Amino acid sequence: MIKNLLILSREKEMALVSWKDTYQTWLNETSLELSLKNELQDMATNETKLEDAFYAPLSFGTAGMRGLLGPGINRMNIYTVRQATEGLARFMDTLDESVKTRGVAISFDSRHHSQDFAHEAAHVLGAHGIKSFVFEGLRPTPELSFTVRHLHTYAGIMITASHNPKEYNGYKIYGEDGGQMPPKESDLITSYVRKVSDLFNIQVADETQLMNDHTMKIIGDDVDQAYLAKVKTVTINPKLAQEVGKDMKLVFTPLHGTGQMLGEKALQNAGFTNYEIVPEQAQPDPDFSTVTKPNPEDPAAFTLAIELGKKVNADVLVAVDPDADRLGTAVRQPNGEYQLLTGNQIASVLLHYILEAHKQAGDLPVNAAVVKSIVSTEFATKIAQSYNVAMINVLTGFKYIAQKIEQFEATGEHSYMFGFEESYGYLIKPFVHDKDAIQSLVLLAEVAAYYRSQGKTLYDGLQELFQEYGYFREKTISQTYAGIDGADQIKALMKKFREEAPTHFAGHAIVATEDFSTQTKTTSDGKIVKIDLPVANVLKYLLDDETWIAIRPSGTEPKLKFYIGTNAESLELANQKLADFETALNEFIA
Repeated sequence: MIKNLLILSREKEMALVSWKDTYQTWLNETSLELSLKNELQDMATNETKLEDAFYAPLSFGTAGMRGLLGPGINRMNIYTVRQATEGLARFMDTLDESVKTRGVAISFDSRHHSQDFAHEAAHVLGAHGIKSFVFEGLRPTPELSFTVRHLHTYAGIMITASHNPKEYNGYKIYGEDGGQMPPKESDLITSYVRKVSDLFNIQVADETQLMNDHTMKIIGDDVDQAYLAKVKTVTINPKLAQEVGKDMKLVFTPLHGTGQMLGEKALQNAGFTNYEIVPEQAQPDPDFSTVTKPNPEDPAAFTLAIELGKKVNADVLVAVDPDADRLGTAVRQPNGEYQLLTGNQIASVLLHYILEAHKQAGDLPVNAAVVKSIVSTEFATKIAQSYNVAMINVLTGFKYIAQKIEQFEATGEHSYMFGFEESYGYLIKPFVHDKDAIQSLVLLAEVAAYYRSQGKTLYDGLQELFQEYGYFREKTISQTYAGIDGADQIKALMKKFREEAPTHFAGHAIVATEDFSTQTKTTSDGKIVKIDLPVANVLKYLLDDETWIAIRPSGTEPKLKFYIGTNAESLELANQKLADFETALNEFIA
């Protein structure tokens, strides 16, 4: 016992020396950016902050990297951005020479240093002779995905931290299909990133030289117009949009991000001209000054939209996050108040409209398919089944939906109709291979116009779907485990669920357990079936009342996520079941 404690003590001491050495290297670096040097000096007396900034490199995985801004190897700064890009460049150096000519598309959002990081990435690529196509100003993530496909680049880089608070930024890498890099390629790039140990001696090309030798090209309106032309095809019933859309009142907020310009143009192109932009949130603002979190999942993000909606008697309110890949909505109730819909509810309403509209038009493909993540609602599954449309489940991460689209296009096995994740991400047309809030904005407006043409609201439409398919309720619970010990805490909890395997939750028996780390589904009678999905650290429990519970660590944040999905014959019963299962889950975790 004493020996083990001594070993642990020595390991802790070695780790302590290691981060202190790294910190000292940064502090002594003469080329360190002045603002970062000043921040380091301000942190000098706060050992906890210093240790967190230097104890380990910023995690780089299948979704790229995301973290707090500031100095250190565990922070987002120009040096960690250069390191990530150097890893991508070294990987591309191993490929055919034509790959460099195809190059990399780069976009960025409204966050602090986003444009700086985008240009730093281009400079690193340029030092390797790799061409970059950099947007003249901020653009949404879905347009970056489109641009990779439109320009046939080998890869794409998006500088964004999505809906995180203002203190964060991030770096996403996209593959040549326009989707985020799949695990195989991502793991290869990660291995190259980890080999870049000296962050201060990464070769960076001069921007003037890049422009002169055409290694860096600035792009903008030409790509915007190509993207918007594709967005016009999202509208299913143009006549409905034009006749009803001119009278329907919509309130739209880009939450200080990238969505305003393309969002407005897309609405106008579809015939929706009677909209209002929340003025306080229309312009890009890296401090997101009117919201704590620029997240369309957060009710607080809708405060100003609701105020404006009541003034103008809006039918529907729509918010998109800063990089415009996620969309949330609030719908007017009979009493004049607004109710926020969940991501699962929005997806189900959109899906029903898509399938019904194509059925009425007589062009619903016989091999139609919908793709969703394994932690998304079965409400949508019931809807798809009622139209004899296949529902295909994939792991969490839109790259897996993109892979299915590629598979459908290659084999002709299915015709893609819609894809979504519960976390407010939807894709209607696959000219983008990621979540697309601009597409979703246009289609949601059309769905609202459809119900308005019947003297109803989106709220009424959702109630009709509940009455037809049952009352479905879901909840996502995120537990944050930040800092040095966070990863170990997450591992310990996942281990507890596996080793102390529960058999019941809230009085309901678990009839099957799906463990995606072993790719097996084990039923309560001991039968084991193979799961045909990639390995992932995810557990999912199927209960005897059609409820399901899933647990997975987040791929981009130090969080453990718990998902509950249930249904009942009334909304009250569904809400009660949801509360009971949440209580039971918390009791097991404690």
